[in-house]
Amino acid sequence: MTDSQTEQVLDAARTFIAAESQAVLEVADQLDESFVKVASLLLDGLGKVILTGAGTSGFVARRAAHLLSVSGTPSFYMNPTDALHGSMGAVRKDDVLIALSKGGSSSEVNELVERVQGEGVIVVALTCSRESRLYQLADIPIVLRHYQPADPGGLIAMGSTLAHSAWLDAMALMLMRARQYSWSRVHYTHPGGAVGGRTVLPVALDPLQIPPSS
Repeated sequence: MTDSQTEQVLDAARTFIAAESQAVLEVADQLDESFVKVASLLLDGLGKVILTGAGTSGFVARRAAHLLSVSGTPSFYMNPTDALHGSMGAVRKDDVLIALSKGGSSSEVNELVERVQGEGVIVVALTCSRESRLYQLADIPIVLRHYQPADPGGLIAMGSTLAHSAWLDAMALMLMRARQYSWSRVHYTHPGGAVGGRTVLPVALDPLQIPPSS
């Protein structure tokens, strides 16, 4: 391999990483009162927080459920296909379902959304399409712009799912601050690995007041 070939590969990789970074960075400019509305809903909710999504969005939803739980908002991931084969029975009317779908047209996700809404469940949707069925169904639809260079061919959801992850990460952290969920509690519920082995914990996060939903 020549030096010029090496540089060509590295330049291409750097260009793509920069595009992904831009997709995430643009999320900050798109935050509005809907973010606070969802935060208030999750903070004051009496039920469970359930995340769902198919394909790549499903992996992002699973990650978000884990991180919400780690930071003090009990959550779990529900596979939409499994849900339509019976596990939807775990859902109750006080729960909140957060559904992820870039294009908003995943049939199994949309059917799950319709069915849980029939039980009185509030649905939050993260999507990139205002024209989608998921957007139309959701009680609180969140649309993040599709930054085309970050999704190869416009088909492989790389940057768009990172953007959704960033939105959900920010939500988890804001809720952690609002709950004043302590590092000692994080440490207690995370006894494994390097986190569990720590003997000195971080300084407490500054508290944050999330206004109640109107």
